[in-house]
Amino acid sequence: MAVSIAIDGPAGAGKSTIAKLLAAKMNYIYVDTGAMYRAMAVYFTQNHVNPDDEREINAAVSNVDITIEYMDGVQQVILNGDNVTGLLRTEETGKMASKTSKYAAVRSKLVDLQRKLAKTTDVIMDGRDIGTTVLPDAFVKIYLTASTQARAKRRFDELTQKGEQCNLEEIAADIESRDYADMHREISPLKQAEDAILVDTSDMNIEEVVAKLTQIIEEKKAS
Repeated sequence: MAVSIAIDGPAGAGKSTIAKLLAAKMNYIYVDTGAMYRAMAVYFTQNHVNPDDEREINAAVSNVDITIEYMDGVQQVILNGDNVTGLLRTEETGKMASKTSKYAAVRSKLVDLQRKLAKTTDVIMDGRDIGTTVLPDAFVKIYLTASTQARAKRRFDELTQKGEQCNLEEIAADIESRDYADMHREISPLKQAEDAILVDTSDMNIEEVVAKLTQIIEEKKAS
């Protein structure tokens, strides 16, 4: 039986970084849900679907199949049998994904595909509503969070290392704004699932978080 791990939490909590490291350590598939939305956008672009016409979008999604594979440890995104990994980070794809990810039909289709993946292989999936909506029956649910100040400092350090000029207070304000939007959106708002384990990473480094989550999963398996 396939094991699924759901990791939810607010922006800047380190969900993707932790999920990737945990998946590699445990030999699970890391499901990059954002990459799946971009793959859907590639299909729309290639087939000249109007991103502003919801009826066109609704008609197109039934023709899409997306899955995730790994080659030499690197994630590959497969769209209708073709590897489209190299097209996911283009500006054109990003703009199309931004316009089309809001549609209920796109979301519903991708949730179905994500659940299909979780039924056939051991997965770790991160997002805003994985434990509450996408994988409500996940084997383990984690709600990964950190204080606004801790998340802002991490983002500040990340941007500074890249040589970008930034303001810590502005980053913190942006994080608070995103938190509010995520928690109050109409479809699948961000919230901790009732059976999710809260892990506050404010005073933890990456290695400590991975170790903590590994411990939680192993204890659940043992029980």
